[in-house]
Amino acid sequence: MGSTAAPTPATALPALATKPKFIFFTDFDGTITQQDSNDFLTDNLGFGVDLRKQGNADVLFGRRDFRDGFKDMMDSVKTPYNECIETLLKNITLDEGFKEFFYWARENNVPIVVLSGGMQPIIRALLAHFLGQEEADSLQIVSNDVAVRPGKSSINEEGGWHITFHDDSGFGHDKSIEIRPYANLPDGERPVLFYAGDGVSDLSAAKETDLLFAKAGKDLVTYCETEGVPFTTFNDFSEILATVKDIVEGKTSVKAAAMGRQQ
Repeated sequence: MGSTAAPTPATALPALATKPKFIFFTDFDGTITQQDSNDFLTDNLGFGVDLRKQGNADVLFGRRDFRDGFKDMMDSVKTPYNECIETLLKNITLDEGFKEFFYWARENNVPIVVLSGGMQPIIRALLAHFLGQEEADSLQIVSNDVAVRPGKSSINEEGGWHITFHDDSGFGHDKSIEIRPYANLPDGERPVLFYAGDGVSDLSAAKETDLLFAKAGKDLVTYCETEGVPFTTFNDFSEILATVKDIVEGKTSVKAAAMGRQQ
């Protein structure tokens, strides 16, 4: 199931506001964080690890759309939404190198755009917890959301919420739609585009940027190897920072960075 987007004028692209030469798109769960918050909810408050892993495998190997599998995961979690957030704040940790990368990117005019298959309130709550409210508010976040389940009065009651998807694609949030208008800018206006991700929600974004960072040992690496998509692996954001910094400073090229660290 696919999705399309109309051409977007440059003035409608928020990450271009400061006229950057580089833009860094990134997944959130399992990339900026060390754990996937949606997996954590499913494993501990929903239908459990085995069904979640089977669902991920079905998506990875094309047997099912991500949207349907992810909806089943989230529907299995009946815990009130505010309690879900409280649980995640106690259990999810930030990638060890992300805070340094965040401040370096801000100082060097490299906008960070968070593209997530997760839900906006959880992402914003975790980022405010990790970085502080002002820093979290400075990040552009494009994600799915949450709504009151029909027949319920609040998301903060048992079985009271459900995920609402960003678009009508088979991904629920086709991340390529957000990236492609930047990629299609004419020479002279188009920044160098990076992307970092780890899992099945990142499959739509994998081919869209100039340099793809795929987290070592995760599903995105498997997909890239199967599909022949160029990528470079990373273990944490300190490795991403070293590579991006060298590219921004002109010490290496995107092509050399990809060839040098691809596995």
